Amino acid sequence: MQRFLGRVVLVTGASRGIGRAIAQAFAGEGAKVALCARSLEPMEKMAEELNRGERQAIALQCDVRVKSDVEKAMAELGKTWGRLHVLVNNAGLSGRTPIDDPADDRWHDILATNLTGSYLVTKAALDLMSSGWGRIINVSSVLGRFGVPGHSAYCASKHGLLGFTRALALELASRQITVNAICPGWVATDMAERGIREGAAARGISPEAFREDAIAAVPLRRFIEPEEVAKLVLYLASNDASAITGQTYNLCGGQTMD
Repeated sequence: MQRFLGRVVLVTGASRGIGRAIAQAFAGEGAKVALCARSLEPMEKMAEELNRGERQAIALQCDVRVKSDVEKAMAELGKTWGRLHVLVNNAGLSGRTPIDDPADDRWHDILATNLTGSYLVTKAALDLMSSGWGRIINVSSVLGRFGVPGHSAYCASKHGLLGFTRALALELASRQITVNAICPGWVATDMAERGIREGAAARGISPEAFREDAIAAVPLRRFIEPEEVAKLVLYLASNDASAITGQTYNLCGGQTMD
């Protein structure tokens, strides 16, 4: 299928994991894809891979926490393709932030990346989105649905992203730009592996034991694959989802059902 032929898509955090899978999926269906991440080299390599066929991709170096970076990236995208149809706010940072940690740096980094970064990118991206058709998809987490001890910053940022989604959906409804969110559970990515190691160390158990406990908490007894998240993103960005806005979709193997 070529559902996105002629559409321009921006994916933040596209260098690995979920973001990479999303970018590849859009390119595979004919979209022009802007790959956005802090590290330029992996983006350039990925763009080169996507450009070997008829697909078109560009690499944009951008720290979503920095407004000037975001504005520069949007200016480059606009200069290249003129407009934007789909924005996927996927850039994210995780990690433990126990309340007794004497340092506040990780708290600020997580909130700045996951929540404020999505706000800054969206605000700048809307200048390239014409009224009549547009899609914004925010990648939240099941930790935007429930709390986990020691992860207050990540939970707060992902809960906040859902509120941002709902309010923005109403604000942009008159422009026919839909805004939705996805809450993945454990996804088989490098970020998940780091989380497993960090969680295991905090509990004083092996990473293998932590993984077993994590899988046991998922009714379907498995991690989600990045490509599964990409398929849901593509559906929400398609014409088939034109009447869906302000909604949150759990993709978590049954971890949460609200």
